[in-house]
Amino acid sequence: MLGDMPPPSDHRHDLLTHIGGTVVICVFVGLLNYLMRGDSFGLSMLYAFTVGAQISLYISLLQAGLARLLRRWRGDLPELRRGWVGWGWMVPCILLGALAGYSGGLWLGGLLTGQHPRQPWEQPGGAALLGIGFVLLVSVLGTAVFFSLFKLQVLRMEQAQARHQATEARLTLLQSQLEPHMLFNTLAHLRVLIKLRPDEAQRMLDRLIDYLRATLQASRATEHPLADEFARLSDYLALMQLRMGERLRVRLDLPAELSSVAIPPLLLQPLVENAIKHGLEPHVDGGDLRVTATRHNGLLVLEVADSGAGLASASDLAGVGTGFGLAQVRERLSQRYGDAASFSLEPQAGGGSVATLSLPSP
Repeated sequence: MLGDMPPPSDHRHDLLTHIGGTVVICVFVGLLNYLMRGDSFGLSMLYAFTVGAQISLYISLLQAGLARLLRRWRGDLPELRRGWVGWGWMVPCILLGALAGYSGGLWLGGLLTGQHPRQPWEQPGGAALLGIGFVLLVSVLGTAVFFSLFKLQVLRMEQAQARHQATEARLTLLQSQLEPHMLFNTLAHLRVLIKLRPDEAQRMLDRLIDYLRATLQASRATEHPLADEFARLSDYLALMQLRMGERLRVRLDLPAELSSVAIPPLLLQPLVENAIKHGLEPHVDGGDLRVTATRHNGLLVLEVADSGAGLASASDLAGVGTGFGLAQVRERLSQRYGDAASFSLEPQAGGGSVATLSLPSP
């Protein structure tokens, strides 16, 4: 009856569905037998379960074995990976499984009750045909019902996968937009240095080449360890320190236990870039830039704080928050984590500003 139930992804869910469907069908058949034949309720239910469970098991085993053979013969087709071999192949599976389960169920029921129920071949011709016909009808109908449920489940899974792929594509697009933004800003500063300080421009260009070579492969991924994110920040800040000199003082704090936590690439860099552009560069003396990672109340908390010019008012905060980099951060958080993540950019009491990301942490 349940031979068409495949294991597409969640095997536990499929097993529970398989068992639950078998129980429902057995209860229905037991009640029908009780009402039509007048046997005791307990006896009707016992034989319904011994026969129904064996039919379900045999059809499932026949279909699973046939699916493996067909994969070798016809290739690893998606429907065969899910266990469905098609109605043409299911007919013999249902026929053999139903007959074997019918006979085995009668034998097991008799063993449990101490009776000796007659097997199909021991019954009169009319009664044998009626019993076999009823078993085959229930098996075919049960298979059809569960095949429909299976198709509905597969459709839901494909829709979920399509939504996931669309989200990943959106994140990749956002990331590809963010990387040129950082590169263009760096090249603009490099263009000025070439005229004013060519030696420093050469060092900055070498750093930029090393940075791009080291991060090209990682930037193609949808996520990477937090340690890699901090390493990329370190490379980027080395470029900025060549430009700002002693005016930029950097501190990166990443506890070892958080180094393997996965986050989207380039998530912190626009916050660092924003802190330098709006906080430290306008400040005559520059200032300190601190990037920290902690875990608090089950969340991964990432902070980018600077001691620069700060945000004087709520209007300043709103203006900064509409910039390209920060808008991308908000968009990427929404795409990847939904409402489970949060982002804030606030002035610090002692001067400067602090950007805070709170992400779900395994």
